[in-house]
Amino acid sequence: MAKLPAYFGPSAFGLKMGVIVPGSNLLTMLVQVIGQCNRDSVLDDGDVLCVTESVLARSQNNYVTVGEIAGEIQEKLPFGPVGRIGVLFPIASRNRFAKVLEAIAAAVPEGEVVVQLSWPRDEVGNPVISEQFALDLGKGPGDPISPEELMGGSFRHPITQVDYLELYRQIIRSRGARPVVYLSNDPVAILAYRPQGVVVADIHQREKTRAGLAGRVEVITLGDLCSSPGRRAWSEWGLLGSNMSSGDMLKLAPRCASAFARDVQRETAESTGKEIEVLVYGDGAYKDPTTQIYELADPQPVFGATPGLANLLREGFKYKYLVDFYHQRGQSVKEIEALLRQRSPEGLEYAETGGTTPRRLEDVIASLADLVSGSADAGTPAVLVKGFFG
Repeated sequence: MAKLPAYFGPSAFGLKMGVIVPGSNLLTMLVQVIGQCNRDSVLDDGDVLCVTESVLARSQNNYVTVGEIAGEIQEKLPFGPVGRIGVLFPIASRNRFAKVLEAIAAAVPEGEVVVQLSWPRDEVGNPVISEQFALDLGKGPGDPISPEELMGGSFRHPITQVDYLELYRQIIRSRGARPVVYLSNDPVAILAYRPQGVVVADIHQREKTRAGLAGRVEVITLGDLCSSPGRRAWSEWGLLGSNMSSGDMLKLAPRCASAFARDVQRETAESTGKEIEVLVYGDGAYKDPTTQIYELADPQPVFGATPGLANLLREGFKYKYLVDFYHQRGQSVKEIEALLRQRSPEGLEYAETGGTTPRRLEDVIASLADLVSGSADAGTPAVLVKGFFG
């Protein structure tokens, strides 16, 4: 493959790699594949190598068991097997939360787990109940929906066809605990069920939710669990960004991702002479227009990156506005092209930049990489992104 022609703009290419298992030397594997890109003349200074968080965590053997999580919950909320734990604002997901809930229930095998979900959707847009069901009950968004009011209803997710309310009840029962599942958008509502401790399970508003309960009950977040470097497996993100694995296992987000990104950058420079940026990405930050599901179930799109990506915004001039403006002033196509080449984002008037909402560049690139690699896994755990620098 020859060097990409100059008329190519920003582009992303999935890089196929071999199977990555716990203990694989991912750094060496990435340097090898990026070296192949260099030999084929498709690697340039300023390119961005994006590595999916999944393969980094797997290579680190960053897995925990349900039992290990349950044990840590018992350490942090030490009220014994007959205790009552509240679980506040979990998302409706088998992959992201089912094993976590199982661990919470395992921490109180003779007790009770009180689960409060938001409605009509969870924080990433998964429908929890139908809006028609709430209307039939005469409920508005500020009203709670009790366990008794939910009984007898069937609330299947339109895509997965899973009734998450019933699934969560079954998971809790499977560990011997009693389930209480209800809906409310007010975090303080959980106090009416008198939990001895609460696990704040939302992702993006977790600290705000925690603050609303501070001083009223013992509170931990998912980020507080499996986050200690002294444990066998851990991540600075705790259980945030974790995924269901096989058997009784759950894969954590990778740890020390920025340090790993710097290692890849350094090794690439030494072996190819090219200066690239590197980031470790998870979910892209985009909303599916068909289902209204916001895909960002990770705490953020980027778990770690090289310093060259820090604090950069993607912004620029409104290309189509300027073309219309210059054309209406009578400039020729060649003159317009020359004028556009002279423009830079600095010092532009609002009308020239209007509509180009600045976004963090690392989030834009990570979202592009996630779309290329895909949730179904295209066998491309690394993505080479070109054309954002230089």
